[in-house]
Amino acid sequence: MAYAHSFHIPVMGIGFTVDTPLKVSQFGMDSVISLVDDILLEKLRKMYCEKFEIPYTEITEKMSDFRARRVTSYLDLMQELSKRKFEDFKNSTADTVKGIKEYFSMLPDTSSFKQEFKKLTRDYFDLDDVGNWVREHMNMGSIDVNIMTKVDKDNYLKKEKLSTEYNDAHAALRGFANSNLSSSMILSAGMNPRLYSYLEQFEDFYPDEDGRIKKKIVLKVSDYRSALIQGKFLAKKGLWVSEYRIESGLNCGGHAFATDGYLMGPILQQFKENKDELKNSIHELLVAALAQKKRYVPKSALPLRITAQGGVGTSEEHQFIMEHYEVDSVGWGTPFLLVPEATTVDRETLDKLIKAKEKDLYLSNISPLGIPFHSLRGNTKDIEKSRLIAKGRPGSSCPKKFVALNKDFSEKGLCIASRQYQHLKIKELDAMDLSESEYKTQYNKLTEKSCTCVGLGTSALLVYGLDTKVEGKGVSICPGPNMAYYSKLVSLREMTDHIYGRANVISRTDRPNMFIKELTIYLDYLQDQIDGADAPIPEKQKKYFMGFIANLEDGIAYYQKLFASSQGRFKTLGPEILGNLDIGKEVLEGMALRVKGS
Repeated sequence: MAYAHSFHIPVMGIGFTVDTPLKVSQFGMDSVISLVDDILLEKLRKMYCEKFEIPYTEITEKMSDFRARRVTSYLDLMQELSKRKFEDFKNSTADTVKGIKEYFSMLPDTSSFKQEFKKLTRDYFDLDDVGNWVREHMNMGSIDVNIMTKVDKDNYLKKEKLSTEYNDAHAALRGFANSNLSSSMILSAGMNPRLYSYLEQFEDFYPDEDGRIKKKIVLKVSDYRSALIQGKFLAKKGLWVSEYRIESGLNCGGHAFATDGYLMGPILQQFKENKDELKNSIHELLVAALAQKKRYVPKSALPLRITAQGGVGTSEEHQFIMEHYEVDSVGWGTPFLLVPEATTVDRETLDKLIKAKEKDLYLSNISPLGIPFHSLRGNTKDIEKSRLIAKGRPGSSCPKKFVALNKDFSEKGLCIASRQYQHLKIKELDAMDLSESEYKTQYNKLTEKSCTCVGLGTSALLVYGLDTKVEGKGVSICPGPNMAYYSKLVSLREMTDHIYGRANVISRTDRPNMFIKELTIYLDYLQDQIDGADAPIPEKQKKYFMGFIANLEDGIAYYQKLFASSQGRFKTLGPEILGNLDIGKEVLEGMALRVKGS
C-alpha cells in the first residue's frame, strides 16, 4: 500500500480522535480511534446516523455481546461515511483544478504520488486524464483503532461472571475483527498474553494467499527487547506484527510508560540496526506456526514498518527521524489537539491548551491505572474532583466502570477513583491511628485519582451538544509537554505545512530539541523516584537506580556523538545543546553519589 503522508495522528485520550478519520482520511492521513468507551461510540453513532439520514437501531446493554456490536457498528459507520466523503472528494477534484492542486500541495515533496502528479501535469492539464489518474491512484487514509491491553475488565450478567471473551478489551478486539475495516489495530499498555492469544480466532489477522493481511497488528513499544518478545509471542501463533510503533517513554501524551532510563534516540538506533534481524527471526517463527496450522505460508517475509512518536514538534525533527533512523512514519499527536479540523476538543479546553506553559503540563498520578499520566493543570475534571473533596464526598460516581479493576473490596472490581472505593479506603485510614501528617499524605494520595475513563471522552459530547447528564461536564485532557510551545488554533493545512517545513506555527524561539526535552523529563522523573525512596535506600532499589543512571549516561554519550556529527542538520541546533548534555551528566553524577551514600 502506498502512503500519501509521512506522518500519522495517534490516538489521543478516548474522545479527542474518536471521529478524526471522518475529518482527515479523505486527504490520505492515517488516524486512530480509541475503543475504550463503547457508550460514547454508541452516542456518536446515533448522532451521525441522524445527521446523514441513515437508519439507526440502538444497541442496548440488554442485548447479547452489546459492547462488541457497538464497536463493530461504529467502525462500519465511520468507514461508510469516510468512504462516501472520499468518493465525493475524488469526484469533485476531478471537476476543479483548484481542488486537485490543493490536495497535492498538502503532500510532502518527497511523496512519489506527488512527483508523479507533477510529471503528469508539467506540460498540460487535461481534466479528464488527470481526473481518471487521481481516481485510480489516490488512497484514503487508514481508519485505525487502539486497544489498551490492560483495560480488560471482567464482566458479569447479573451475578454470574461471563467468560473471558466478554472482558472489555476482548470484546473491543472482537468488535474490530468483525468490522468491515481493512486497517490496523494498535495494541498499547504492554503485553496481555490472554488477549494476544484471542487474536488467533479471527481470520482477518492472518495473511491471505497474496500475503495481504486485512487487519494488521501494530504494537506500541518503548524498547527493542519488548518488541522482540511480543513479536515472537504472536509469531508462534501464526500472527505477524506489521508495525512496531516506538513511543518515547515520557515525552508523550497520555499514559507514560517510563523505560529504565533508555532514551528515544538510542532506542531508534537499535531498531535501525536490528530491523533485518527482527524481521527475519520473527518470520521464521511465523512460517513454522502457519505450516503447523496448515495455513498459507508466505514465500518471503511480510512487510514490516517501524514508526516513531513522542515529542516531535518541528519539520527538522520530523525529517531527521525519517532519514537518520529510516522510519516509515512519524506520529504527531499533541499539536493536533489545536486543529479543530482534525480533533474533537471543546472550546473551554482549547482555551486552556492555548494558554498552557511548561508549569501547566505535568506528569501526574491521577490515573486509576496507577501509571504516570500527562495532565493539564486546571482541567475541568480536576476542578470537579476538588469540589467533591471539599464537600467531603471524594471520588467519582463511576458511571462507566471501564477501569473498575481493583478487587480489594469486591470480586467484581472497583475503580480506585470511584466514590465507593475511596469511602472504604478512608474508613481503613481512620482506623489506622496514623499521625496527622501521615494521614494527610495517604488521604491526598488516595483522592488525587481522577475518573479519566469518563473525563477523556466528555469533550466530544460537549462539542456536539450531546447529553452529559450521566458523565457530567468535566473534561480530562492529556497533552504531552510539547503543548507548551503551541499557542494558537491552526487549520489542517497550516499544521500539515508546519510538519513538512513549508510554514512555522510555533512563535516561541526557546523550544528545546525533542531529545533534550526527553532527557530533562527523565532526569526529573528519576529525581522524584530517589526523593520518594526510603532512607536508607534498600540495596535492591539502589541497584535499580544505578542501572537507571548508567542507561541515562549511555544515552547522553550517544547524543554527544550524534549532535557533534549532525550540526548541519538542525538550524535550531546551537552550541548550547552540548552544554545541556554536560549539565545532564553533572546532575546524574550527583544522583549517583546520593544513591551510593544512602
